Amino acid sequence: MAFLWLVSLGFLSMIRAVYGSGWTSAHATFYGGGDATGTMGGACGYGNLYSQGYGTNTAALSTALFNNGFSCGACYEIQCNDDPQWCLPGSIVVTATNFCPPNNALPNDNGGWCNPPLEHFDLSEPVFQHIAKFRAGIVPVQYRRVPCQRKGGIRFTVNGHSYFNLVLITNVGGAGDVEAVSIKGSKTGWQPMSRNWGQNWQSNSYLDGQSLSFKVTTSDGKTVTSYNAAPSNWQYGQTFAGEQML
Repeated sequence: MAFLWLVSLGFLSMIRAVYGSGWTSAHATFYGGGDATGTMGGACGYGNLYSQGYGTNTAALSTALFNNGFSCGACYEIQCNDDPQWCLPGSIVVTATNFCPPNNALPNDNGGWCNPPLEHFDLSEPVFQHIAKFRAGIVPVQYRRVPCQRKGGIRFTVNGHSYFNLVLITNVGGAGDVEAVSIKGSKTGWQPMSRNWGQNWQSNSYLDGQSLSFKVTTSDGKTVTSYNAAPSNWQYGQTFAGEQML
């Protein structure tokens, strides 16, 4: 257990080191079509990115950046770099909402853009065209982690069934990527949740008929508590807004 704890601590320290650091070199491509409908869903579990508030400013991350889903919700500022034929001026800010899988059948420099250890952003097509010309296909970029600017509170969508509560956490400001979540029913104490996949967090406790409170900790170590975010008459499939990261 001590070994696992040390490994986890080192991993989280690595994430924190990236947040707020300087510019790093990478590459970017695009996917999802001109209206970005092909970016919906994805490995972070956000579903409809329009209704969740992420819009088309989104990216699928390569293995080196995705961190097995722990980077979901993180925000990155990206600018095209050192390719005057294809680059456009300015920068974009995108949210990590998906995973760009490796293609080991292709070389890293010819189609296997998301193969380890490459740091790569597969952007939605509309946002790609804010920093580069469409015909470029792939461009060199620079990126850095930036705070996420969100409207309203953190949102909790409660799915599952009795003894299996699967809570999707979206619209997280600040660092954006969630490190830990705890849940509390009005008849229970605080209980840690486990990450099921993407930003879906799981509790196996019986919480029916209880108001629900949540503690959310992001990768910069900040925690926000949303007391009684869901009333006692909540139903599966409903979404509730809580507090926001300051």
